[in-house]
Amino acid sequence: MLDFPKWKYALVFMVLLFSTLYFVPNLFPQEPAVQISANRGGQINPELQTRVTTILKENKVAAKSVSIEKNNLLVRLSNADQQIIVSDILRPELGSGYTVALNLANTVPAWLGSIGAKPMTLGLDLQGGVHFLMQVDQQAAMEKRENAYADEIRGSLRDDKNITSYDVTRSGKGIQIILKSEQERNRTKALLAIEYPRLVFTDLPNSNQLGLLAKVTEAEAKSIADGAIEQNVTTLRNRINALGVSEPVIQRQGANRIVVQLPGLQDTTAAKNTLGATATLEYRAQIGTDRDAFEAQSSGIVPPDARMYFRRQTNPDGTRIPVLLSRRIIVSGDQLVDATPGMDPQSGTPMVSIKLNNAGGKRMFNHTLDNVGKPMAIVYIERRPKTTIVDGKEVRSAEIIEEVINTATINGVFGKDFQTTGLDPKEADSLAKQLKAGALAAPVDIVEERVIGPSLGQKNIESGKQALIYGFLSVCLLMVVYYKLAGVIGVISLFINLLLLCALLSVLGATMTMPGIAGIVLTLGMAIDGNVLIIERIREELRAGNTPISSIKAGYERAWTVILDSNVAKIIAGISLFSFGSGPVRGFAVVLIFGVLTSMFTSVTVSRALTTLIYGHGRKVTKVSV
Repeated sequence: MLDFPKWKYALVFMVLLFSTLYFVPNLFPQEPAVQISANRGGQINPELQTRVTTILKENKVAAKSVSIEKNNLLVRLSNADQQIIVSDILRPELGSGYTVALNLANTVPAWLGSIGAKPMTLGLDLQGGVHFLMQVDQQAAMEKRENAYADEIRGSLRDDKNITSYDVTRSGKGIQIILKSEQERNRTKALLAIEYPRLVFTDLPNSNQLGLLAKVTEAEAKSIADGAIEQNVTTLRNRINALGVSEPVIQRQGANRIVVQLPGLQDTTAAKNTLGATATLEYRAQIGTDRDAFEAQSSGIVPPDARMYFRRQTNPDGTRIPVLLSRRIIVSGDQLVDATPGMDPQSGTPMVSIKLNNAGGKRMFNHTLDNVGKPMAIVYIERRPKTTIVDGKEVRSAEIIEEVINTATINGVFGKDFQTTGLDPKEADSLAKQLKAGALAAPVDIVEERVIGPSLGQKNIESGKQALIYGFLSVCLLMVVYYKLAGVIGVISLFINLLLLCALLSVLGATMTMPGIAGIVLTLGMAIDGNVLIIERIREELRAGNTPISSIKAGYERAWTVILDSNVAKIIAGISLFSFGSGPVRGFAVVLIFGVLTSMFTSVTVSRALTTLIYGHGRKVTKVSV
């Protein structure tokens, strides 16, 4: 008797239910939308929702809905033309306090979302998005590293009691060290050559002053340039992930460029803000009193070891409050290990808990040890990209904002772990994310930008659908014509395989691209092999004179080893592609691996369950339709 365990029927049913529920979200298309997010000074609240609704009514634009979703205000629209019109209306109305960006909104019902069912993420070639080619300013990375060397050299000379007078400055030729006597110069040269093997020290050429000129070695210069690229790639990836942009592509190109692709975004301004607006902190000692700062501002004379900054807070009349800070940075954002937003338990105000690396912790410890009772300032630095039109051409630049967000008296000694206050809740959360992602090793400039519109992506989707449908129908026709009822069972198994594969990719959050669609089409073509092997084996058993029931049993049992061997070879090939490939190749490999696994289940377990329902359970079978 041909039989099949009840628990396996239950398994097939559960798989079919899972496949259906988690495949269905892919049938709901995304719709055009305008996304509004708040910048400094803006808030996403019901008042803004009412304001936007009123603006749209005044301009006679009918939106599907205006709702607050995931800390953004989302205006859902009927078509792409409306999307562009609404964005042009809202940008000047809302001003600089908000970012108005084109986006695509999800239309999956809430009940599906509540069980974690979501559509597959579409890649740049399918849903459109923005593409940037960014160039890293390696000269700035070199200047930053030389400034750090200059600070370290000052510390080394300060710790040596035998060197009484020195001046360390950085110039275009390197790091210049001015000393008092030839004896001190020789001592300094011997000391620094041991401590800084990556610097070359020579006597100052053609100078009336005694001193040394320090330059980085060629190997160190190359290491700094390469390190700036690699750190920026890592930092941009972490920052975009932290800010919620899904499935970005960020990779190095050539000697000093980085490619960034952000699928789904349709607004280059919003993307530039995500990439270019960077924030960090610097901790500096305050020099003098507030009165000294006002006098320096009035006279225009700033002490040589100081630099003029302004507090974030302003006077009642709106004038800015100056403050003098040391030119020497105690620690900066690139020495940070972790940053967590929270609330100060004593004052109840927002704060960011800072954790420094060993070098930064040591510098902070040494400074606080020697300066208890003295003020220290926290400088908030933000770099925002800026685009202006000059003679009909876009000119890109950067706006640098430097503000003293807080000054406090050092009441005790601390090192790696401490808290920073003086921020509003949104700034504390945003700053913690950006600091945690890391500081850019060098500024980046966008040298090329490209927007792939949703219409082109839709065309690619339609082409992929046609390839999938025609390929599937061709296989179905061949199987039904050649293998009759057994072919119908194979086709049903193949369809369940397609459902299961798409459901798994959706649950795992895979990004679907054109190579991924090619992987699905190829998987369907290979998946039918298992059914063909089983059916051909059943035919052989029937030709050998076995009964229909025993032929079916032998077909499934003896074909299994062949199916397993061939599919293991395919999985090994897929793993190799994933391990050594990148970008589209890895996407193709992921689809191939999961497709092989699902096809093994459906071609053996699902098709046997269907065959048993037709021929098994004590039925008298005289003929098998193969």
